[in-house]
Amino acid sequence: MQRLKIVFSGPMGAGKTQAIASLSDIPVVSTEVKNTDLNQHTKALTTVGMDYGELTLEGGTGIGLYGTPGQERFNFIWPILSQGALGVVILIDHSAEDPIKDLSNYIDTFQKMYDGRIVIGVSQVDKMPERDTSIYRDWMDEKGLNLPLYPVDMRKKDDVLLLVETIIASLEQ
Repeated sequence: MQRLKIVFSGPMGAGKTQAIASLSDIPVVSTEVKNTDLNQHTKALTTVGMDYGELTLEGGTGIGLYGTPGQERFNFIWPILSQGALGVVILIDHSAEDPIKDLSNYIDTFQKMYDGRIVIGVSQVDKMPERDTSIYRDWMDEKGLNLPLYPVDMRKKDDVLLLVETIIASLEQ
């Protein structure tokens, strides 16, 4: 059986833990603790180590799903979790104060590791419908970046599966 690895990264509150829970065939191994950084985000819990789940595709290919912590103070673990991964799903919280700054930061971090194997999922679109999602494509066009980008609901398995399948398809090209 083939084993693959995909990393989910992004700022706190973007939906990494929920995305992995939506896809995983096993109970998610999580390192969530009480959030003490309420200035950054008001959610009750936050990941401080990693999240881990597993997904088995048709044909028996297994994928390890690894979620990074979103707080900058834990960024030392991002490259450790990323070793040996096919690619990274960058999740961006559309309702954040400056989602373009978040996108820039995560692309700068992961572009070196995953040339072209980055997929961007924009979450929380329903919390800020007045902000047009075209801001991400416009920004990437200005930077000369051509990365897949999808508005997604992390609670919907098919939405999250699209992100994973996009990474796998990029390997087949």
